Amino acid sequence: MNLPIGKFSPERTTRFSLPLFAAFGLLALWCASLLFAGERHTAMNLTAHEWGTFTAVAGQDGNAVVWSALTGPPDLPGFVEHISDANFKVGLRGTIRMETPVLYFYSPENATVSVNVTFSRGFITEWYPHAVRVEPSGFIRDTDLSRSQTSGSITWKDVAISPDLNREFPQESGANRYYAARDTSATPLLVNSPKGDQEERFLFYRGVSAASLPIAAKQIVAGKLLIKELDENGIPAIILFERRGERLGYRLVRGPVDEAVLDPPVLTGNLDSLCSDLEGILVDQGLYADEAHAMLETWRDSWFEEGSRLIYLVPRGFIDKILPLTIDPEPSQIVRVFVGRIEIVTPATLKAVKTALASDDETTLRKYGRFVEAILQTVRTE
Repeated sequence: MNLPIGKFSPERTTRFSLPLFAAFGLLALWCASLLFAGERHTAMNLTAHEWGTFTAVAGQDGNAVVWSALTGPPDLPGFVEHISDANFKVGLRGTIRMETPVLYFYSPENATVSVNVTFSRGFITEWYPHAVRVEPSGFIRDTDLSRSQTSGSITWKDVAISPDLNREFPQESGANRYYAARDTSATPLLVNSPKGDQEERFLFYRGVSAASLPIAAKQIVAGKLLIKELDENGIPAIILFERRGERLGYRLVRGPVDEAVLDPPVLTGNLDSLCSDLEGILVDQGLYADEAHAMLETWRDSWFEEGSRLIYLVPRGFIDKILPLTIDPEPSQIVRVFVGRIEIVTPATLKAVKTALASDDETTLRKYGRFVEAILQTVRTE
């Protein structure tokens, strides 16, 4: 029997409507699964904040030169883990020394996370607490990273975040810059290791890379410095700093900066004023006030030592590109603030090093520490 169009037919409903309902049902279940999966992998009460430093040396063309980034005496406590002693003795050569990134977590309740960081064209060289995997592992045969495209990584699993921990952090006798990073309100962490449970205020790591910087700093006429942004993200702020003995000065430019020409600073500045300005910039970038202060206290004796350097805020886009970070479950907020430091080999620095070499003045040479080799490269190319 033929039914008029629009009349109810059980057969037609069974043949066409049920599959359609089923399709819509499957689609709804799929959308719901994506929603619930997102909820399962996002920790709404968890916040992560990270700060660190990228250190480099500018060549005559303004770009970062390859230098021995691991030279100099060790400046970390003995409980910190690192790549093999043989690799440290040989020394890795790269463009960037990534120094003291520390990753803080904040949670009002117990939580457990896994963390992975990859360093483009680089190696992770030091870390604490114990990591389940650091790659590549073993002896590094070619220590000049500019000839390698390898990217290193570090992974922590089952990192327990708990406000109830005892805060029994490891401590050695004697002062060390490492401890200043603990002076925050971040929630303590616990990681199980072959040596037992390790408690700390943060996850810590360092590394060396041959990646390019997001900025170039070239000396031009009359001691001026030409700054160019190379990564199309804009530099949030730059500081040109110089110190000669007890005299120091700085020039501050708030960004975003694409290009700028800076005159040499007048050496009538005040270090407390500079630290106050820099702490304010770090807070503006998203750090908590105690984190910004901890960062300055960690690096105060290094950033403001003898010589001339450009200090700049690294664009977040560049950080995520060169140093991708994965946290599972993902915190509701991740803040990453890195300060770039570029040593500038000025005529005054060259003269001081040349004079010190000619007179075997080790005291002066020690002021330039791990950068002496890179400075000498510039001397030889004159």
